Amino acid sequence: MKIGVLGLQGAVREHLKHIEQSGHEGITVKTVDQLSDLDGLVLPGGESTTMRRLMDLYGFTEALRKSDLPMYGTCAGLILLANEVIGQESHLNKLDVTVERNSFGRQVDSFEEYLEVKGIDETVNAVFIRAPHIQSVHEDVDILSTVEDKIVAVRQNQYLGISFHPELTDDYKIMKYFIEEIVVQYHAQVIK
Repeated sequence: MKIGVLGLQGAVREHLKHIEQSGHEGITVKTVDQLSDLDGLVLPGGESTTMRRLMDLYGFTEALRKSDLPMYGTCAGLILLANEVIGQESHLNKLDVTVERNSFGRQVDSFEEYLEVKGIDETVNAVFIRAPHIQSVHEDVDILSTVEDKIVAVRQNQYLGISFHPELTDDYKIMKYFIEEIVVQYHAQVIK
């Protein structure tokens, strides 16, 4: 599989490393034209307002709204995928969820946790930095993980959104899950 990482801001190299550790090809995506060559796309963490502006500026917003490409968003990437964000307009509207930004506190409140994630056999190493949480989900959204009764990982069809940063650890299980359980299955269904 050929998996792109949106290269506008955030931990791009770290996601690329996890793609390669999962046995697939990772590509830094800087232009909309590159989207047509991909099997899936990662929206990395970063500052969601800045990412929105850059996506608008370089034409990614419109292209991704129209796209059925499987997408995986971490932290700010989750905020971009949500169809409702408390206190600001939504952006890509791919996940039927309501997200609250910075709900785990400020930078000094960052923490690391080992999480049970539905669909993954072993715990996942998760780093929370100014992390959002998913306040509510539509009935067809699958809740994959929670922390302190807050939803932090969801899947809906070919879209995966998580509040945390596995890419800041050596644990690539979430990336492997995205590629093998979401991207591969999505493309197998499309071919049918």
